[in-house]
Amino acid sequence: MLLTTAADQFIVARERGETVIAGYHWFADWGRDTMIALPGLTLVNGRWDIARNILAEFATHIDKGMLPNRFPDAGEAPEYNTVDATLWFFEAVRSFLQYTDDYEFVRTNLYPVLKDIVQWHVKGTRYQIHVDDDGLLFSGEPGVQLTWMDAKVGDHVVTPRYGKPVEIQALWYNGLRVMEHLATRFKEPNAKHEYGAMADKALAGFNAIFWNEHTGCLYDVVNGDSRDASIRPNQVIAISLPHTMLSKERAASVLRVIERELLTPRGLRTLSTTDPNYIGRYEGGPGSRDGAYHQGTVWPWLMGPYITAYLKTFGRKAGREFASAWLENFQKHLHEACLGQVSEIFDGDAPHTPRGCVAQAWSVAELLRAMVEDVDERQTQAARVA
Repeated sequence: MLLTTAADQFIVARERGETVIAGYHWFADWGRDTMIALPGLTLVNGRWDIARNILAEFATHIDKGMLPNRFPDAGEAPEYNTVDATLWFFEAVRSFLQYTDDYEFVRTNLYPVLKDIVQWHVKGTRYQIHVDDDGLLFSGEPGVQLTWMDAKVGDHVVTPRYGKPVEIQALWYNGLRVMEHLATRFKEPNAKHEYGAMADKALAGFNAIFWNEHTGCLYDVVNGDSRDASIRPNQVIAISLPHTMLSKERAASVLRVIERELLTPRGLRTLSTTDPNYIGRYEGGPGSRDGAYHQGTVWPWLMGPYITAYLKTFGRKAGREFASAWLENFQKHLHEACLGQVSEIFDGDAPHTPRGCVAQAWSVAELLRAMVEDVDERQTQAARVA
C-alpha cells in the first residue's frame, strides 16, 4: 500500500530515539503534528516500539502542563505556544493502549505526567489556558495563535480563536474521560470520581453554549457572550473522538452541514464558500498565502476525523461506502504532486490544486488510520479504551 510506505518516510532518528517530521521540504518535528499523526504513522502499522519511544520522549519535555509545539533541537529552548498539542497527547496515549494494551508502560511513564497536565490546566498555565467555571477550557491572549489554525501575518493573527474553540473542548472532554478510565484501571477511586465529575461538568457546559440552532451545527468559538458562527471543520473533532459530547441527532446535523459547505474531493475546506472571508486559492506572496491558509484552503488530514465521525453517526455500512468512494477518488492524488505522498493542502476552489508541502505527515497518517480502522475494519490486539 502506497500510504504505508509513505508513512515510514516521516519517522526519523534523534539522538535518544525517534520523532516525526511534520512535512517535506521545510517542516521539522512539532508536538501537535506528531500527536495527531502518531496513530496512523506507527500504531496501525504495528510499529508500537516507535510509538512507545515517541510518547516517552515527548513526555520528558512537558512543562507547566504543556507539550512543546516545536520539538527542541540540541541547545534550543522548546516553544510552548499551543493549546491543542497537549490535549492530542491524551488521545495518542488512548490509541496506543487500544493497539498494545501496555498499561504498565503508561502507568509507569505517562500517567503521572497526564495527571500533572490536568492539574496545570485546572489551576492555569501559559496564555491564560485554564478551566473556566463552566468546566470548559479557556485559552488565548491577543496576538497569539494557539490552535492548529495558527497563521499569522506580521502582528496580525488571521484566525485568533480567542476564548473557547470547539475542538479544544472536545479534546479536553475526551482527555478527562481517558483519565477517568486510567484511574479506574489503576485502582484510584478518588481520582476516577474527580475526572468523571470534571467531564460531566464540561459535557453540560458544552451543550449549553455551543449549539447553533440557526445553522444546525456548532459554533466555532465561544468567548463570553460572543459566538463565532463561522462554519469551519473543527467541529468534526467533537464527533470523531472516542468520547463525544454530542447526541447522534446533533452529530448528523453537523455532518450534513459540513458535507454541504466544506467537503471536497481532496478534503475539508477550512471555511464555508458562503463566508465573506472565504479565500479560494492559496497563492501569491507569504502574506497572501498565510491569509488563505485557514480561510477556505482544503486540508486532507481532516478527512480522517470526518470519515470516523461519519461511520459513528450514520452506521458502518453507509460510512464504509462513503469512505471507500472518497478514498478511491483520492488515489489519483498519490501520482499528482509527489509520487506516493499526500500534500499538505489544496485550493478551496476547483480543481483543488495541491499546495504547500508535497508530503505531509498528518495528511498521510489520518487517511491511513481511517482506512485501517474504519474502512478495512482491522481488528486491534486489544479492545478500544472506552
